[in-house]
Amino acid sequence: MLRGNLCPDGAVIKPAAATPELLRHRGRAVVFESIEDFRGRLDDPALEVDETSVLVLRGCGPKGYPGMPEVGNMALPAKLLHRGVRDMVRISDGRMSGTAYGTVVLHVAPEAAAGGPLALVRTGDPIVLDVGARRLQLDVPEAELARRTPSAAAAAAYAAPAGGWQRLYIDHVLQADRGADLDFLVGRRGHEVTRESH
Repeated sequence: MLRGNLCPDGAVIKPAAATPELLRHRGRAVVFESIEDFRGRLDDPALEVDETSVLVLRGCGPKGYPGMPEVGNMALPAKLLHRGVRDMVRISDGRMSGTAYGTVVLHVAPEAAAGGPLALVRTGDPIVLDVGARRLQLDVPEAELARRTPSAAAAAAYAAPAGGWQRLYIDHVLQADRGADLDFLVGRRGHEVTRESH
């Protein structure tokens, strides 16, 4: 579990799946507003990214997508793969398979779509990851962060259904640190597991 001004309610990293040299890292953010934005720009030769960059994917949490999909295991830019780069620090408010590999920080809470600090990150901002200290920090003065608002592109990327089940879900889903449960179901189901589920 990590904490810091980028994830005040926590984030998760699997150190055993990470590159040891990246467990303590400072790099320049390269921000993607959604999984569609990520897929559309990742392999653009003009993308300003190198192996020291920190890929940031937002809009993939319980509210933003909605549903917190398994898209957090972000691929690396093709131009870096061609140079032999095999891992980079990546940060998302989404999730990924527990069998996936990489220095990937997930479940950032609160997510960008819920007003979390991830919504305030701009490309070029320095991000510091220190797994030994259990810290994830956006190295931007608090006064500057207080002046920022989420970009229009970020807000447009979040799910915004007018009604139905998706609207009900977005209005009531809790954040990753609370299990992405629905607030009106908390404490109403008991704790007994009646059947083996494996």
